[in-house]
Amino acid sequence: MNEEKLKALREKYANAKGAEGFSGKFKEIADALFSEDNSRAKPYAGISSLLDLPVQETAAGLDIALIGVPMDLGVTNRPGARFGPRAVRQIERIGPYNHVLEVSPQTLCKAADIGDVPFRSRFSLDDSIEDITNFYREVLATGARVLSVGGDHSITYPILKAVAEKEPVALIHIDAHCDTSGEYDGSKFHHGAPFRMATLDGLIDPEHTIQIGIRGSAEFLWEFSYESGMTVIHAEEFERMGVDAVIAKARAVVGDMPVYITFDVDALDPAFAPGTGTPEVGGLTSREALALLCGLKGLPVIGGDVVEVAPQYDANTTTAQVGGQLLFEIFCLMAMNVAQSDG
Repeated sequence: MNEEKLKALREKYANAKGAEGFSGKFKEIADALFSEDNSRAKPYAGISSLLDLPVQETAAGLDIALIGVPMDLGVTNRPGARFGPRAVRQIERIGPYNHVLEVSPQTLCKAADIGDVPFRSRFSLDDSIEDITNFYREVLATGARVLSVGGDHSITYPILKAVAEKEPVALIHIDAHCDTSGEYDGSKFHHGAPFRMATLDGLIDPEHTIQIGIRGSAEFLWEFSYESGMTVIHAEEFERMGVDAVIAKARAVVGDMPVYITFDVDALDPAFAPGTGTPEVGGLTSREALALLCGLKGLPVIGGDVVEVAPQYDANTTTAQVGGQLLFEIFCLMAMNVAQSDG
């Protein structure tokens, strides 16, 4: 570097504060995130919340309500996803800026963590499914959109019963499993069946549904996905196609319908998400998952969830970390859609 350039840099930045950005996106985001006294919120202090967002008791006045759903009565393998919302709330430094999408979502909308779904019983899966739908109907009645952390994947069905009550939605489903099996062992509400029920109830349009990352020995359970017209991309196909082609396929499948995104962390290889109930080797990397979600920019994303974080199988919070980041990516997509709708 020549002396003249170094001198100019010293004059501009030597005494500049952290809150000072001088141009473009750097200034815009710094102005939004720093207070007048050149300070930022401390990620390690205060009340833990989803994405470090404000906490409030109801969804009144919100554009997006973040909700914990601590219920795992629908698991068919390892339990523990009931602790997922608490684990994700404990993760610090998720956001506030997305450098790929070039957005700080909390500046685009009013969002808050409104706590967990209140359940009548810790034992009854049927009651819990009903409780989830009733709670989400109340939230949606305020005009807020919903973004959730589970919980096992059975929670998505009752959420969709509220979100898609008036009209079906397109679904982007990222998972190791299609979750379109039928009733067995006396239950139809288990985490391997939500999208068969959602289709049969007219909540999702299977011809505008894509399932990404599918793999493992349960393939024989997923006949319904193919019969109903869902698009299925297996993990090995994902690698051959590449992220950009998968993004293009997802965008083509959902079209211009309202989109709900559901992300089961077992879509990721256990190297990146060991803390989950039904791990399957050969999955996506965390980098692929983030790129996939960012590639959905501009779609009319009206809701989403991240499920199956089971922290007790995590040696070092890896899965809670990635779960929180996935939640943030979906939050960005939703906030951008809110801003676009308001604009």
